[in-house]
Amino acid sequence: MPSTAILVDGAFFLARYRKVWGDRDVNDARTVAKTVFGMALEHLKALDRPREALYRIFFYDCPPLEKVLVKPVSGESIDFARTAAAGFRRDLHDQLRRQRKMALRLGRLADRGEWKLKHQAYQQLRDESLYWDELGDEHFEPDMRQTQVDMKIGIDIAALAYKRQVDQIILVAGDADFIPAAKLARYEGIDFILDPMWQGIAPDLHEHIDGLQSVCPRPF
Repeated sequence: MPSTAILVDGAFFLARYRKVWGDRDVNDARTVAKTVFGMALEHLKALDRPREALYRIFFYDCPPLEKVLVKPVSGESIDFARTAAAGFRRDLHDQLRRQRKMALRLGRLADRGEWKLKHQAYQQLRDESLYWDELGDEHFEPDMRQTQVDMKIGIDIAALAYKRQVDQIILVAGDADFIPAAKLARYEGIDFILDPMWQGIAPDLHEHIDGLQSVCPRPF
């Protein structure tokens, strides 16, 4: 039987979730987890494949930040392990583990214990709707980045292709980091489809995939 694996870049999915499903509670971990599974079934339906064709859903993310940092302006301490964002991430990972046909792949969250200006604050400073002496704690965010996630995605694509576990891979992502892995999969005869959740992609990415398919509602 034809078999399809669906790989989801968690950080990208959650960022698009807020735009695509604006009527849903973005802090409801159970609903978010069910949406991931539902989107996988929609892909199978769009490709005219039965539910039994779903090999597995791989969801890639990082554990939440759980450190105590000192705010850059007020000097107050904040325990990120107790924040709503950290609680949501822990709940989401727990809900994903409970989903059928779901594999949760966790990378690492690298942080330097420092703060950086939010992108919106940069823009406000440039257009002079905000001035340097008006900056507050709310204009900063911890300086951190995900590590190992892209590597895990690449390894899984390679393993799926070399072991002939599937004949089709659908990747839910929005950047070009997947290109080397996509080339390998296609070389091995895998049908490689990209789902950017209606986000635009660079024109040259089309040559590295076999199809472009978004099944979520198109945001306005």
